[in-house]
Amino acid sequence: MKLSPRDAVGFLSKPDPKVPAILIYGADAMRVAERRAKLVAAHVGPQAESEMRLTRMPGSDLRKDPAAALDAARAQGFFPGPRAVVIDEANEHAFDALKTALEDWAEGDAMIVATAGALKKTSKLRKLFEADRRALVLAVYDDPPGRAEIEQMLTAEGLTNLSQDAMRDLGALAMTLEPGDFRQTLTRIALYKIGDDTPLSPDEIAMLAPQSAEAEIDDILNAMAEGRMGDLAPILGRLAAQGVQPVAVCIGAARHFKLLHALVSDPRGPQQAIGALRPPVFGQRRDRLLRQAQNWSLPRVEDALRDLTATDLALRSSTRAPTRALAERALIRLSRMAGRR
Repeated sequence: MKLSPRDAVGFLSKPDPKVPAILIYGADAMRVAERRAKLVAAHVGPQAESEMRLTRMPGSDLRKDPAAALDAARAQGFFPGPRAVVIDEANEHAFDALKTALEDWAEGDAMIVATAGALKKTSKLRKLFEADRRALVLAVYDDPPGRAEIEQMLTAEGLTNLSQDAMRDLGALAMTLEPGDFRQTLTRIALYKIGDDTPLSPDEIAMLAPQSAEAEIDDILNAMAEGRMGDLAPILGRLAAQGVQPVAVCIGAARHFKLLHALVSDPRGPQQAIGALRPPVFGQRRDRLLRQAQNWSLPRVEDALRDLTATDLALRSSTRAPTRALAERALIRLSRMAGRR
């Protein structure tokens, strides 16, 4: 029987001991492993391994020993409590063993938790679990975690005091990071907030979030879009010393103005449009983009994009002109446009 993503949140946190088995599958092995670990921890507790209430086996073992899954589910240890059998990387070769285990499973046996990679609709293993009325099958997609899942992660890390703006930015951050990176970021934030009773703020999230390589040229892009011409040359010189090429600055500027174009051209207004950007923006960058969008009209943004396209072509051509000077002049032109009213 299929387990919907909405129902999965509750089941993974509080599994029903009457469920004989669950198949968790998906293309992202890390996300599948996270769901499996959460379920096992909730079902058998932290001491299950030391108390021999948890059995692990690779799916390949079931091909050699088809009775291994059922035997492990029925095996009784010395310690009381719920038991689980984890079968990782199950595939079509595990079909017969799991079919027998599902047919002969009785209440009191260990819950079987099987994981697999991406499975097609024609997969025998997937059809086996979907057709069984007692067993469950959970498909793990590449979608970012929803609000309910994020709230559970926050509770697990002890982060319960945060503003609505901080929650909004965490949702945006979850859409830009891999699940493991997002969870590590929450752990980093929790460590940072130890002993601090103030609500988690968007600025703290932006400070502790992983920085992309593009963040290195954010300073010059903001100076340009905000009309701060005096800051351009020193920042460009610093970037050149770090090995950042003028064409990279030009590409970053074009991407920045495409974001501004999306904001100023949206009939709903920048405040509504910024929430629809993909990938999402958050924190100080979000606030700065909104302020910049208020100072740029649509015709001027389009003029800026045309100028950047021409500059990019010149930088990539065989011109003998100094590339840094070409980029600096283009940035100055755009900075002057930002100062117009």
